[in-house]
Amino acid sequence: MYFSLMEKELTFQEICNKLEYFCSYQERCHQDVLLKIKQLKVKKPEADLLIVHLIENGFLNEERFARSFARGKHRIKNWGKNRIINELKLRQISSTNIKLALTEINEEEYTGKLDELSQKTWESILEKNSTKKRKKFCDYLLRKGWESELIYSRLIDLEKTI
Repeated sequence: MYFSLMEKELTFQEICNKLEYFCSYQERCHQDVLLKIKQLKVKKPEADLLIVHLIENGFLNEERFARSFARGKHRIKNWGKNRIINELKLRQISSTNIKLALTEINEEEYTGKLDELSQKTWESILEKNSTKKRKKFCDYLLRKGWESELIYSRLIDLEKTI
């Protein structure tokens, strides 16, 4: 079997090797791999064989992807659980794997990250009008995916320190 890619014919094995490399240097979800397969212009029957091969050989694992994604987005980008859940749903990750992914986030670490982020955000907002400052604070943390009840309780704590 041969496939055309930029004037060069690729064999099934060459495409397989490309996808193995694609999955090995960063965790990928099924959707990412399907997009890559589409870019390589692979037909449906071969695409299915490639996906099966990647799963059987441990290159593609939805649970592992979800766990890694949740850990990374929380620690590096300071995302809250709501944003992580929505992004995983967007990538068509199953609800079971989303629940498993959220177990990667330690509750102590989660509240500590919220305290740190909210303190930094509160201090960085230079707005004089207290209502506008509160709105900017809440909007920012809501966009980051933090739960509204946690944000509002943190807001009350920060306003008491003024």
